[in-house]
Amino acid sequence: MTYPVTSLEPGSVVVITGIMAAGKSTVAQALAERLPRAAHIRGDVFRRMIVSGREEYEPGAGPGSEAESQLRLRYGLSASTADAYAEAGFTAIVQDVILGEELKRYVDLVRTRPLYVVVLAPRAEAVAARESGRGKTGYGEWTVAALDEGFRATTPRVGLWLDTSDLSVGETVDAILSRLDEAAL
Repeated sequence: MTYPVTSLEPGSVVVITGIMAAGKSTVAQALAERLPRAAHIRGDVFRRMIVSGREEYEPGAGPGSEAESQLRLRYGLSASTADAYAEAGFTAIVQDVILGEELKRYVDLVRTRPLYVVVLAPRAEAVAARESGRGKTGYGEWTVAALDEGFRATTPRVGLWLDTSDLSVGETVDAILSRLDEAAL
């Protein structure tokens, strides 16, 4: 018999993913702030730590490329960091762009259980509107429509998928907390 999950316990890991401008950073921070003991692990921090020799993961970066190696390094570091925070009794909230089959690989990197995966999947037009209003741009050679299409076609349906197009940050956090059983792996 399984019981519904009703709260995030310290020592667990939550992975929040989605395409750029889906709201990952804002939602992860808001979720962490609602919990009594939580850490927000921003995957992009590990990318930015490479000062020289950094290869950005762009369209056409093929298997075995330096860009792919650095992406996997970033994922490994964030997963290890999440495990360390969870082991210390924090709920670790990891936020990063983890798309396609990389999501399954990432889930395998995280040793901590319970593990929850939340995929923020607002409509492409909502993402494009958010992207145009941001002070930073993350798309480079990508387009919102192309990345969204690839994301939906190749990302395995694990965890809780939320269309947050019409949800506020608070409503998104409420949805995550009320549907933890769907996010649990």
